[in-house]
Amino acid sequence: MAKRVGILTGGGDCPGLNAVIRAVVRKADALGWESLGIMEGWRGLLENNVEPLDLIRVSGILYRGGTILRTSRTNPLKRPDGLTRLRENIELHGMDALIAVGGDDTMSVADRLFQQGVSVVGVPKTIDNDLYGTDYCFGFDTAVNIATEAIDRLHTTAEAHNRVMVIEVMGRDSGWIAVASGMAGGADVILIPERPVDIEQVCSLIRRRSERGKDFSIVVVAEGARLPSGEEGGGGMQIHQSRIVDEFGHVQLGGVSNFLAREIEARTGFETRVVVLGHIQRGGSPTAFDRILATRFGVAAMTLAHQGDFGKMVALRGNQIVAVPLAEAAKSPRPVDPELYETAAVFFG
Repeated sequence: MAKRVGILTGGGDCPGLNAVIRAVVRKADALGWESLGIMEGWRGLLENNVEPLDLIRVSGILYRGGTILRTSRTNPLKRPDGLTRLRENIELHGMDALIAVGGDDTMSVADRLFQQGVSVVGVPKTIDNDLYGTDYCFGFDTAVNIATEAIDRLHTTAEAHNRVMVIEVMGRDSGWIAVASGMAGGADVILIPERPVDIEQVCSLIRRRSERGKDFSIVVVAEGARLPSGEEGGGGMQIHQSRIVDEFGHVQLGGVSNFLAREIEARTGFETRVVVLGHIQRGGSPTAFDRILATRFGVAAMTLAHQGDFGKMVALRGNQIVAVPLAEAAKSPRPVDPELYETAAVFFG
């Protein structure tokens, strides 16, 4: 009887997930394994929502955004019998291996399962690119390209109207998208969660541009940027769109750009507008880089499963695909490289 591998996608969606699924199924078939798709992440495994995956099912999905397996932010660790139910359903379907595709939350559950004897391999997925153990996650390049195109377009309208444009991009705890898209798009100020926002310094940079005859500015801010003490929601706090907390303890962020825009306009006198890119960054077809990286990850993950090398997450180090312990990937978010930010800061103002 052929061995079986289950695959699930957890957390937020991003371009490239389907490329991973396709790669796992193709590699599994080449190795003589059967593939099972677990619907809606950990929720599907809890609720026994499992479907067969074959070559026909994954044909033509390489370029598609989202995930054919759908996803959820379900946390099995919040249920008293969560891990037990996961193990029972893995056994019920005769899975010899489980490939979990997700970020630090998904990897933390995968690591707990591995500690209890389940044969798990992880694939790193976070659009914020802040997962420890890997230099890049698929989906990040696509998000940066989308944000950069938006910044390019906003430059022309900002200049035409002598406006300050504040563009809010994703980045809960790390500002990788903000820094990368801001550098590529020629932003005049980039604000990230790793460095508390100094609003007066931002305004000073905008005034300095005006003195040089530049009466428009582009400010890129990560949604998780932290306000300093004394400001609304200050003390290093993030601005929340709602107080609802998901099962992994995350609140819905959003609104920092609106606060900044009000402050900039009040302090400088420049007309200021806000653009929140939001879920646009998650949607659409993945870039060539993300398609290739996701494919490499999927093939490598299935190879680890076939070799019986469990408790690992595939990762990109330099240009090589390596395996790192799941526990390493489940650590706190990986911050932006300070040297990269300092390079971006040369062009501020």
